[in-house]
Amino acid sequence: MENFTFDKIEYVRPDVDKMEEICKEYTAKLRAAKSYEEVKQIILDYDKSGEEMETMFTVAHIRNTLNTTDKFYEDEMAFLHQRLPVAQATFTEYAKALAESPFAKEIDEDFGPELLMKVRRELDSFKPELIPYLQEQAMLTTEYQKLMATANIEFDGKVLNLYGIQSYFGNPDREVRKAAFAKYSEFYASNEEKMEEIFDKLVKCRTAMGKALGYETFTPLGYINQGRSDYGQKEVAAFREQVKNDLVPLCEELYKAQAKRIGVDKIMAYDEKFIFPDGNAEPIGDAKFLVEQARKMYHELSPETGEFIDFMIDHNLMDLENKPGKASTGYMTSLKKYKAPFVFSCFNHTIFDMQVLSHELGHAFAGYCAMRHQPVSDYFHESTDIAEIHSMSMEQFCYPYAEYMFGDMADKYRFAHLQEALTFVPFGVAVDEFQHIIYENPDLTPKERTYEWHKLEEKYMPWRTYSDDEFMDRGGYWYHKLHIFLYPFYYINYTLTTMGAMEFKKRYAEDKEQAWKDYLNLCNAGGSKSYLGLLKVANLHVPFEDGCVKESISYAKEILLKAIEEEQK
Repeated sequence: MENFTFDKIEYVRPDVDKMEEICKEYTAKLRAAKSYEEVKQIILDYDKSGEEMETMFTVAHIRNTLNTTDKFYEDEMAFLHQRLPVAQATFTEYAKALAESPFAKEIDEDFGPELLMKVRRELDSFKPELIPYLQEQAMLTTEYQKLMATANIEFDGKVLNLYGIQSYFGNPDREVRKAAFAKYSEFYASNEEKMEEIFDKLVKCRTAMGKALGYETFTPLGYINQGRSDYGQKEVAAFREQVKNDLVPLCEELYKAQAKRIGVDKIMAYDEKFIFPDGNAEPIGDAKFLVEQARKMYHELSPETGEFIDFMIDHNLMDLENKPGKASTGYMTSLKKYKAPFVFSCFNHTIFDMQVLSHELGHAFAGYCAMRHQPVSDYFHESTDIAEIHSMSMEQFCYPYAEYMFGDMADKYRFAHLQEALTFVPFGVAVDEFQHIIYENPDLTPKERTYEWHKLEEKYMPWRTYSDDEFMDRGGYWYHKLHIFLYPFYYINYTLTTMGAMEFKKRYAEDKEQAWKDYLNLCNAGGSKSYLGLLKVANLHVPFEDGCVKESISYAKEILLKAIEEEQK
């Protein structure tokens, strides 16, 4: 396994039938166990037995997203999306046996209480009646992803996909920016009917799942699916209110300064990505160059990240270049059998490329650490609400090395990236509130849903103005955010964890050694504790607490406003 590379991994369709039989055997052993020693060995052996199936599923998923037009992997994913929900009933029986074990106290003492907590969440989120809904959901989300991946937008004498057209949003020529944004909008407007159909079916499907489990709406199930056990909707709503009161006014101030800087009366939607009058920072090399610079950066950052980046490059565990048919997304996933993260993205020669090399590799580093420090795969991945701290904090830790990627434009990168880290948050909480509205009111028509987004833009993004764009002006912008289709209630995580990342930024400036130690402890802990428990491991504040948003962003706010003050002298 030491010599593997991702491209050489042979894909073999997972034998789900065999895995079900293995699961039944371990379930019987678990129920018959007479001692904790037996139970512990069963937990470890069963965990190991699933490595091959899960790894092959991940290989199929990665290769399908690498080329959504590849018929073989499209068919494989269609098969797995139909077969695995059926098998879930068998896997749930094992979970039930584990949750009912008379040795629960010993399991908690040995593995920590989060293992059985995860098992109970699994039981709370599944019953056989859900199988057809899970199959339908997988089919619909795949349909949406393929629609996005196969976008062909004619612009500037080229045929571009969604990542390609976005590279023009930072063009120094305002008319080019405006035209590119119009083409981007036109793609979504022309596919609005299809997207309405897909999302309407998803809302109905997910609502039915929630009701099948005894909930009035999908929302409680959505929270369970995100692994949330120590906070709920009330706390999230309180956080959104803090953002509205303490961060939205700062964002308005930042955009007013940006308008003055680039010489326009008012920032339009197509201006938001254009930060400097003489052009934004751009990477000074191609994908291969940037990866080698990333190797240099991570070796200088710490011994742990140096070892990690060598592993990623040597085993060909990144696919970063933008290509036709490639899914318009970015993600990190894991090949459990190899204890290997995999990073997927679509470079577009903007500051986004550096964000990938810090954000997604931040996720990957956390997975790499957890897979080497945690005893069971349930702990290889933390809950989604903590995971983005790893990625967003890594973005901040990489600031001192920006020259490697941007040369003499490094300061431009640092300012633009830090500003976007904050101005993004109001959009992120709007996405979250939008989903709460949608799933609490599943009978809204597609056009009514879009109008709800329009109202949320007025609430959280009062600076947002569209020019001669009927589709976007009435609320069409939400359609571009794939998380709303694919990962309901995930998106708030980016905003909660921005607070943790901003805390780490300040602490890294004050005491680099201690901040890195806390960050490394967080990565090594994986998913072995709950959200609030992991915040304690990292010595971070709880973002729901009153005043946390204001305090967390204070250092970044000071940096940005000082830079603006200097430029306006």
